[in-house]
Amino acid sequence: MSVQEHIHPIFDRILQRSDKEALLRQRAKVIWLTGLSGSGKSTIAQHIEKELHQRGLLTMLLDGDNIRSGINNNLSFSDTDRIENIRRIAEVSKLFLNCGIITLNSFVSPTNEIREMARNIIGAEDFLEVYINAPLEVCEARDVKGLYAKARKGLIPDFTGITAPFEAPEHPALEIRTDQMSVKESVRMLLDFILPIIQQQA
Repeated sequence: MSVQEHIHPIFDRILQRSDKEALLRQRAKVIWLTGLSGSGKSTIAQHIEKELHQRGLLTMLLDGDNIRSGINNNLSFSDTDRIENIRRIAEVSKLFLNCGIITLNSFVSPTNEIREMARNIIGAEDFLEVYINAPLEVCEARDVKGLYAKARKGLIPDFTGITAPFEAPEHPALEIRTDQMSVKESVRMLLDFILPIIQQQA
């Protein structure tokens, strides 16, 4: 007998997402920021969270470092564990989505396959892929966390952009070139894009 045979979901007997969205007066979406380390994902996500909060919108920000220090602290950066990392994040995001909460995700999520898995778990209609695009040389010059320097010295194996590949999104909902725009301009671009999607119509 499989474990699944002992599971009896009660989704049909609990309050629905539409009930939560009506209470919060917003439309829930998962805004998935992807890009190289140092491209500006976390900075933009933090600013967007504050902007949405000021507008009375309820959000949850999931960030790579925070997730890996908590729910995913048992995972490495191997290919298998990278997939499991994103799978868990997508499942957690779906829980927030079903609570009517706008979820801001900031993760390298380096391959199209891994992001497609997240999209399938969350649902294509609720998954907004935003490519925070800055060339490797720009990200490495910033090296905010000193990770590129460590990767170049061989201290961090399988580091995206150096010893592990990063695949640019093929059809992102939005692309923001942070090597050509200021933080303020980048935040405004993303805000202008998402507000019509997440605000309930009067």
